[in-house]
Amino acid sequence: SMVVDQVLSMVDSPRARTMEVQHPGGSYRILLGRGLIAQVGSLLQEQGLGGQAALVTNPTVGQLYAPSVLESLAAAGFATAVCTVTDGEEHKTLDTVGWLYDRFIEEGLDRRSAVLALGGGVAGDMAGFAAATYLRGVRFVQVPTTLLAMVDSSVGGKVAVDHPRGKNLIGAFKQPVLVIADPDTLSTLPAREFASGMAEVIKTGLIGDPELFEQIEDHGPFPVAWIIERALRVKVRVVEADPYELGQRATLNLGHTFGHALEQLSSYELSHGEAVGIGLVAAARLSARMGICDGSLPARIEDVLALSGLPVRYRDFSPVQVWEAMATDKKRKGRQRRFILMRGIGDTFVTDQVTQEDALSVLEELRQR
Repeated sequence: SMVVDQVLSMVDSPRARTMEVQHPGGSYRILLGRGLIAQVGSLLQEQGLGGQAALVTNPTVGQLYAPSVLESLAAAGFATAVCTVTDGEEHKTLDTVGWLYDRFIEEGLDRRSAVLALGGGVAGDMAGFAAATYLRGVRFVQVPTTLLAMVDSSVGGKVAVDHPRGKNLIGAFKQPVLVIADPDTLSTLPAREFASGMAEVIKTGLIGDPELFEQIEDHGPFPVAWIIERALRVKVRVVEADPYELGQRATLNLGHTFGHALEQLSSYELSHGEAVGIGLVAAARLSARMGICDGSLPARIEDVLALSGLPVRYRDFSPVQVWEAMATDKKRKGRQRRFILMRGIGDTFVTDQVTQEDALSVLEELRQR
């Protein structure tokens, strides 16, 4: 699409940026740079990896990028099995993971092997969950090709599959040995998917980088490599401080209490980012309604989301349905629904002190007739 080409023409310097992420079991690197997709093999070699590998991808991404990844892996001496899984949240199940285990066994993957995820969040979540559990854990490499996966799901070590009763209920913590993000892959990303990733970028600005939020407010999603790097720095800072989501990391779920409920109610017709975007508006309006933040904040957030091509209203369900769906959220403690509210840009906190009445009023305002 036009927009994405425009974005790419503004991508900054070709040299890769490196970020080091500390976690309880050690550390790993995130490499961000144009053209890295063709260097995966040598980058893994530098990490001391070799031998057998499994490349988990989806049909669309596989067609576009698997050939160059496979070529670089072969050049580095890897024997690679390609495992193509259908994309889409509805396929993010234990059945698909079971199929992956079958493939890994057929291909003779052993403890020294590596599993690579090439694609968006669904590929990353499933490949990561399989890597965490196959032979009690094999090495895992993230090669995210969507904006959402680059700024959010590929970092922090959370991997999971969905259960009929809720999203990401079956999961693990699995730290990658390397994350390789190549912004050039975004040139083939559909506009709707790019927008979906922008919701998480905007969320990141709201929880920890006012300058990032203001950049998007003033210029839209430009320049893209700078935006990805800023969003990643916030996420890395938060997951390092709270690797197992015991406290502070919960703020990464700004917009997600409402968002996951909407996503689930829509049977994933709403993309993750679209649902989160509406959730950000809801969280801001709830904060304003409760007198916690400035009354002008919700409108600013709506404008930034709209500028990025995201919806700010929902239809099809009643506020009560959304409220009920929020009760199955796995982030709640006991019976209470937990909300992340905002005092201002870059200042968020977790609370369970939200009345049903306030939440329903806000949901009513955001419902499109």
